[in-house]
Formats: sequence, C-alpha cells, structure tokens
Amino acid sequence: MNKKFDQLADRTLHLEPEGAYAVLAKANELAASGKKIIHLEIGQPDFQTFANIAKAGTDAIINGETRYTPSAGIPSLRKEIAEYTGKRLGLNFTPGQVVVGPGAKPLLFFPMMALLEPGDEAIYPDPGFPSYKAIIETMGAKPVPIPLRESKNFSFDIDELESKVNEKTRLLIINSPSNPTGGVTPENDLKKVAELAEKFDFWVLSDEIYTRLVYSGEPVASICQIPGMEKRTIIMDGFSKTYAMTGWRLGYGIMPEALADKVGLLMTHSVGCTASFTQIAGIEALAGPQGQVEEVKRTFKKRRDIIVDGLNNIPGITCLRPDGAFYVFPNIKSFGKSSEKIADYLLSEAGVALLPGTSFGENGEGYLRLCYATSVSEIEEALSKIKDTIIKLN
Repeated sequence: MNKKFDQLADRTLHLEPEGAYAVLAKANELAASGKKIIHLEIGQPDFQTFANIAKAGTDAIINGETRYTPSAGIPSLRKEIAEYTGKRLGLNFTPGQVVVGPGAKPLLFFPMMALLEPGDEAIYPDPGFPSYKAIIETMGAKPVPIPLRESKNFSFDIDELESKVNEKTRLLIINSPSNPTGGVTPENDLKKVAELAEKFDFWVLSDEIYTRLVYSGEPVASICQIPGMEKRTIIMDGFSKTYAMTGWRLGYGIMPEALADKVGLLMTHSVGCTASFTQIAGIEALAGPQGQVEEVKRTFKKRRDIIVDGLNNIPGITCLRPDGAFYVFPNIKSFGKSSEKIADYLLSEAGVALLPGTSFGENGEGYLRLCYATSVSEIEEALSKIKDTIIKLN
C-alpha cells in the first residue's frame, strides 16, 4: 500500500530534541514570568570569541571573502588543520585527509552516512552526546550502547566492551574528554580498543572536540596515535569549545583520503560549502597566539574545583573531579528519585537549569549534568540554591 503524501519517512521517526534545548525552553518560560534562572544547562563557553579571531573574520567580510568555497574547505585551512593536528599528535596528516564543515556535527553525520549500512552495528558511549545514537539510527544501523562507569572514572569497562563487539560491528565512537561526564579515556584502554578494531575490522570515530580543555597538565591521547589506527580512525574536532566560536559554525574531520573524498562529496550535495570568512577566522585561531586558550583553561579549572567541592558538600550528592571539558556529572542516586524529576524540581523550585543524566542515555539515570561555563558568582549562587532546595527531598 502506498504511503499517504504527508507520511514521513521511517528514518525520521526516532528523532527527538536534544535535552539541553528542551530545558532551555522551560527555563526561558520561567524567566519570562519573572523568575531568576541560573543557566547551567547549555554547553558553550561564556567567553567572547577571541579578538584576533573575530577581527580576522570581519576583515575577511570587508575584503569581499563572501563567495562559494570548495566543499571540503579552502586549501589554506585544510593545510593548517593538517599541520596543527599533526604537530599536536606527533603524526603526519595531508590536507587531502581533512574535510571542513559548518560545525562539527556534519563530521559525525557524513562519515557515518558513508560507512554504515542497514544491519551494521555501531557502538556509542552511554551516557553520551545524544546525536551519536540519533545519527546511527538515521543510517538504518543498530545503535549499541556501551556504559560509561563511574567506577572507571566514566570510562568504559574493556571486558564489557569486548562482549558487545562482533562481526557486525562497523564503527565505535569514542569521546574523550567526554560530554556529559568530563571523563578521559586512559591510553591503555585505547590500546585495547585498537586491538579489538584490528581483530574485528571496524572503524573508530574519535570525537576530540574538548581535547584542548584538559586540566591534568598532560595531553589527552588519541587512538589515532596507536600504530595501525590511522587507517581506520576518523578524528572529529572543531573550533566551538576551544576558541569560543559556537556561533561561527566551523568544524573538521581528519580521516583516510578515500573516505575524505566521499565525505567531501556528501558536503557538496548537502550544505554545499562552509562560509569563507568563517574559515579564514579558523586559520587565525590555529595559527595565531594560543595564550588566551591557556588563560581560559585556567579559568575553567578554577570553576571546576569550586563546583565539584560545592557539590560534594551537599548531603546526598557525590561528584567526581573530571579531567576535561566543562561539565560535572554528580551522582544523586541517594535521593531515590529519577534524574528528570530532580532536574525539574531544581528548575522550578531553585531556579537552576541543569540536565538530567538521562538526556544522555539510559545509563545517565541517577546523575545530573551541570555546565560550569559561567561565572564563579553564578556557580556559587547555584550551589547555594541547590543545597537549600534539594535537601527538602529527604
């Protein structure tokens, strides 16, 4: 029987809004009614784009850099990304391995479109960025969650991971440092993942969007650095988090050239290209001074310590000290209520907007996600309100 003209394709039926935007909408409604809201739900830096980067972008507009560009990105930016990332990781990348996109999400979506077939399985972290599962399902593949365990500092259990890998496994997604937990995957775990990837012949998509925001003093290892993994790894990265460029929409992927060629063609037939002046700003971000990145990182580390210490001083809450990103993922299981109910309660009663852990998957139950990309005074006020309000649940 033919479908009705207004019946949507099955591949869209599973799609849901991201939890952060749903909570933001509720928070804005309360704010419009006169209630003060402290926003800890949206994951974006509260800093302005660095002045040298903004100037490079606006100068490019004034100078007429406002026309179509190659779909995979302008050559000078692709070269800069290859050299910058190669130096960071101690590897040699070519510009032909780089694809630039309007934001980093296309570099999740299009590589998965190029690799996944119906019947394939793709393993993704849970709790994890909601787009992973959504994209896997859109491609007709089977999403297979791998729990991130608090007992493992929000990394995964290797034995548990191995039990989920089989001949149908086509792709595994790693996000280190992680959204929502801030956890970092240890290098030894990456080596074991690499062994599984070689044994079962699957790809790894390494989401490294937070890789510059690490507070231990040691750089985060990339699975691409493990011998043999460059041929089967897609690095996804971008400018939003490190350089406070969320609205500029500029991301990139690094992958084997044959895959990069196909991803570039998918860009051609979808978004066309990325804005030229945004890409010129990206060149300045990578090639320009990096002192502000380090300054921002020191600020985030200070905020992290304040929010972790504050949460651990609230009866019933425990919180690990994450190594990266700008999120904390406190355990609130002692209250015996769902994460969603507690998040709703804190929004309505305390005026603190944060996310239930279940916004990031079933394994987020019993946790909340708070983003500390806001001022110390806002963090301290939020902690005070959470403490005064949540204690009433007991």
